[in-house]
This record gives sequence, structure tokens and C-alpha cells, in this order.
Amino acid sequence: MHKLFNRDFMNYGGLFYFYFMIWAIVLAFLPLWLKDIAGLNEAEAGFVFSSMSLIALCYHPFFGVIQDKLRYRKNLFAVIAIALLFMGPFFSYLFQELLSFNVYAGALLGSGYLSLCFFGGVGVVESYIEKVSRKNGFEYGHVRLFGSLAGATATFIGGLLYVNNPDSIFWFGSGSAVLLCILLYLARVRGEEGAEAQQEQAKAAGINKKDVMQILRLKSFWAFALIIVGTASIYDVFDQQFPNYYVTFFGTKEAGIDTFSKLCATQTALEAVLMVFAPALVNKIGAKRGLLLFGLLTFVRIAGSAVFTTPMALSAFRLIAAFEMPLMLVSVMKYIASVFDVRLSATVYLLGFNLAKQGAVVIFSSIAGGMYATMGFQSTYMFLAVSVLVITLISVFTLKNDKAKKEELVPVTNR
Repeated sequence: MHKLFNRDFMNYGGLFYFYFMIWAIVLAFLPLWLKDIAGLNEAEAGFVFSSMSLIALCYHPFFGVIQDKLRYRKNLFAVIAIALLFMGPFFSYLFQELLSFNVYAGALLGSGYLSLCFFGGVGVVESYIEKVSRKNGFEYGHVRLFGSLAGATATFIGGLLYVNNPDSIFWFGSGSAVLLCILLYLARVRGEEGAEAQQEQAKAAGINKKDVMQILRLKSFWAFALIIVGTASIYDVFDQQFPNYYVTFFGTKEAGIDTFSKLCATQTALEAVLMVFAPALVNKIGAKRGLLLFGLLTFVRIAGSAVFTTPMALSAFRLIAAFEMPLMLVSVMKYIASVFDVRLSATVYLLGFNLAKQGAVVIFSSIAGGMYATMGFQSTYMFLAVSVLVITLISVFTLKNDKAKKEELVPVTNR
């Protein structure tokens, strides 16, 4: 347990904390800012979020290869951290003016910046710290719990700031980015000196697009992407409209919103606690079984929310998410490290997890939206639940056993 309190662990925990603090406080209040301050209607605000997701899909392939080539160097992480410094000025002086000039052009330009900071940049942050966690000898899941703590803190601080001055949440983001940059500068990687480390760095620097194409020819890669599309993507799609469904089972909408906000705070706190134990669980059962268990829990949560519709039952099923998130995050990282060549772990993560997940969310969100309008929430939820169950069962046979020998790629050069 002493590793939970050493300098390196706290340093990287701080990186997660301040990055996800900015993430949570900006994205949580962005819909309100777009409506109240920028004057956008629901369709125009939806275009902003869709643009962010689509532009992020363009970032992922490049970010993955670049980070694998950089290995433990912080260059790409630093680009994202520096970009976050401009969050306050961007919203106060630029984004609103762009949207006023032309909503759609402004949304596209603004989404390019926001995607770099968030939907595109998060994969760099997570994959870099996962690499370092293996090198420095601490569990990724343990240090990742700081991200959950940041979400809980942002929920409390953000409301106070937004009521006082809506733009203050973005300046708070810039201030947090200063601390993020300082921690990134101080962050260190153990064992990066000597001839062996230089040889490993040379191999990483030699990664090229042909190496990446080898990944795309692996059946294990597509099996991994399939379970992400069929579980993690549907997890997000289900959560998008769940608050609107949840509040309908209360006497008033205000009572439902108040209860839901308290429920989310409880979930976040429980998620942080469970993140401490998730690595030990996944180490015991294996990353493959961890992914399958995540799929099963997702099925239970969605199906249960469709069948049992009392406020207490819906709240209980919502709290299952506190178990799902730590299990998913730890299992994904351990599966990639166990099954694939670790030289390309960032590429596998950004392509097989981030790109596959966000691409599927864009598609499934539209499908689910149409089904909500024509079939209602409960029927749509049952369809989503069955889809999760079917893909989870298929993955029992298609996912590779992470206890077996990993697939080492033969380096490809242009010589």
C-alpha cells in the first residue's frame, strides 16, 4: 500500500484530477452556456456536440500512433495541457463571437479546439498514464480514481461558479490547467536511462503506418472493438436520455432532478471507492472476464431500468454504473497490455476503444433517438439491453484469453 502515497503516484493522480476537473466542469455546463449565453437552440447545441464527436474521430488515429512513437515522452500530453490553458479566453472572447457570426462555422471551429482538449485528448491522457503506470509500478485503476474524485468536486464547485458568473467556470478551467502543466513538468518515468531504454525508444520511434495496418489485420483487435461497440457505446447512449426518463416517475420534475443530482453524487463517490478494488478483481478474474462482466452488468442495468420503474428501483439500477465504470476502465487497459504488443498500446486504445466507441455512439444516438419517439423509452431500453447481451455472448468466444501469449507484431520498416 505504500505505493499509493509515493511521489510518482500522487503526481500522476494529480494529472488525472486536474484534467478531469476541467473536463467535468466545462462539459457539464456547456449545454447551459450554449443556450443561456450563446443563445443557441436545442438543434444548434446538438450540432456542437455532434461536431465535437466527429472531429475527435479524426484525431484518434493520429494521436495513437504519435503517442506510441513518443513512448514516455510528454510532448503530445503537453500540447493538450497547453491548449487547456486557453479555455477561459476561448469562451469569453472568441467562441461566442464565432457563434454569433455563423452558428455552424463557429460550431465547427470551436469543436476543433474542444475536441483536442476533451474527446480527442482524453485518449492521449489515459493511454500515456497507463503506459507510465506499468513502468513506474503502480496500478492504473488506483491512480484513475483521482478522475472520479475530480468529477465529484466539479459538480459541487461548478454550480456555485455558474450561478455567480457563467464564464467563470471556463476561467476556473484555465486555472486548473496551470496546475496540470506544473504537474506534467514535474512528472517522471523511472528507468528511462541507459542503453536498454534507448534501444526501446528507438524501436518505438520506428513505428509507422504499416505497423498500424498490422493491428487492423488482427482478429483479436476486431473482437476487442466489437465488445466496446456493443457494451461501452450502448452504455453511453443509454445514459444520454436516462435523466429525462428518470424524472417522469416523480411527482414533479423538480423533485426528480433534485433526487437525480444526489444520486449521481452518490454514484461518483462509490465509483471512486470501487476504483481502489477494481485492479485486484481484474487481476484475479482476468481482463477478458472483466470485459464480459462489464457487458453483463450493462445488460442488467438497462433491462432493469426498462422493467422496474419505481424511483427506488431505478435509483438502485443507476448505482450499478458505479461498479461498471471502474471494471470497464481497468479491464480495457489490462486487456490491451496483455493481448497486444505494448509498443502499440496507445494506438490500440485510441482506435479500438475511443474511435470505435465514439463512432458507434454517433450512429446509435440517432437510432435510439428515433426509437424513443416511436416506441417509447421502455421498449427502446429493452432493444438496447438485448443488443448488449447478444454481443457479450458473442464475445465469450471471440475475445482472446488474456492469460495466453500476446500477439507480438513484427516491426515493419520502410527499408
